[in-house]
Parts: sequence; C-alpha cells; structure tokens
Amino acid sequence: MTSGAWDMSGDRPLVAVPADLKTFEGYRWHACAAQYLEAVARVSGAMPVVIPALGGELDYSAILERADGLLLTGSRSNVHPGNYGEAPTPAYEPFDEARDATTLPLIRAALERGVPMFAICRGYQELNVALGGSIVTEIQDLPDRMDHRAPDSTIQDERFAIRQRIDIRPGGRLSEILGAGPVQVNSLHRQAIGRLADGLEVEATAEDGTIEAVSVRDATGFALGVQWHPEYWAGSDSTSRKLFEAFGAAIRGNRTAYGAAAE
Repeated sequence: MTSGAWDMSGDRPLVAVPADLKTFEGYRWHACAAQYLEAVARVSGAMPVVIPALGGELDYSAILERADGLLLTGSRSNVHPGNYGEAPTPAYEPFDEARDATTLPLIRAALERGVPMFAICRGYQELNVALGGSIVTEIQDLPDRMDHRAPDSTIQDERFAIRQRIDIRPGGRLSEILGAGPVQVNSLHRQAIGRLADGLEVEATAEDGTIEAVSVRDATGFALGVQWHPEYWAGSDSTSRKLFEAFGAAIRGNRTAYGAAAE
C-alpha cells in the first residue's frame, strides 16, 4: 500500500508522531505530549499515530507507506551532540538517544518520499542535524543574544505565553502561510541552530538574529520547521492555528496525489 492509498470516503489521514523514551514509575514509556496530538487531531484534521522510539528496529519504509504526514515534537531532551560532531557535556543535557536513533533516519526517509513534515522545537533541531547542521547551547550566554528561555513558573500557560517577535522572510514558504509582517510567538529554548544545514532555507529570525524557522529547500512537499510552540495555542491563536491548518492541507494534498497515482 502506498502513502495515501486509502478509502477516500471519510477516513482521516494519518500523521506519524515519533515518541520520546521516558522512565517513570519503574517503567520505560514511549510518550508524546498531549498538545501535539490534540493539535493534529483538532486543527490539522488528521489522526495522530505515536511511533515508538525503537530506532533501527523500526521499518521506516513501512511507516511512511502508511503515514500521510510526519510531525516532530518538542521535548525537554536535546539531540545528542555526537550526532553533529561535538563532544557531549552537561550543558547539552538531557539526552534521549533512543529518540535520536528514530527521528534522524525517519526525517531523511520522509524527505526522500516527499511525505509532508512539520518539525517543532526539538523536532526543528532534529531536522537541522539530520541534514548535516549543528546546534549551539546556552544561547542566552552568547554575545548580543536574548534570553529565549521560558519564565520561571510552574504554570504552563505562563511558560508558553506568546511574547516574542519574529521577522518572516518575504517571499518564503512561511510567508505564504502567515503573511509577510512580523508575528508574535511563544519561543522558549536555550539551544538553537548553530551551523545551518546546507539543504535548509531560513524562514524567520528573532530580533537577535536567532534562526526561528526553516524550510527544506528542495523538498517536493510541505517541509517546515519552527523553534517555537504552535501546538500549545493551536486552538486559540491565529498564527498557531494557521500553521497546523497548512500542515493539514498539505497532508490531504499528499494523500489525494498518492491516491490518484494508486488508481
């Protein structure tokens, strides 16, 4: 069965969402934060399917034959610096190498197949690393950089508040979705893109020049990454909603194209 070769009468397209590997209550769990799954289901209009972080035990071709889209989520963990030629230090922690082993090859395989991809926060950094880029850590300590970290609060709405301006590159793929003007987002991170992968285009930057959004230059389909968290306010914030709506439209377009090819 090829991607999109489904009964088109009413079943929803499927979006693969790779999991983190978490340890708690004496067990290891393959887990994904609810906001991402809810945004896919309620705003993109698709059915999220969590993919376990089993690395090389997975058949990526089989997953992508059935998935109409790929969503890469944020996480408290960071991409292990060994994946981009840096030595690991406590400043780069925490790590989730099981997730790295799953997402990095899955990203490459999805791009090769033209599966629509939306990468958020950690997923955005994974996209850069998968294509040969690097990550820098503790950017708030670098000269002329802002503090992009979340406020010190236990209230999630305060931590994920929309408070930072980004400037969108005119004529780019992101401007097609959000328009040309600056927008306010909820970017909260201490790591950022260092060396930009050769295959990526900058789509937006923060006021201090930090890269906040990218697209895959030669992608045959939707392939966008953002450093901020549109999933958190996808139900109420226009900018966040537009991104998930555009992802949903790309998923349905991909499914229709493959469905027609399979007939």
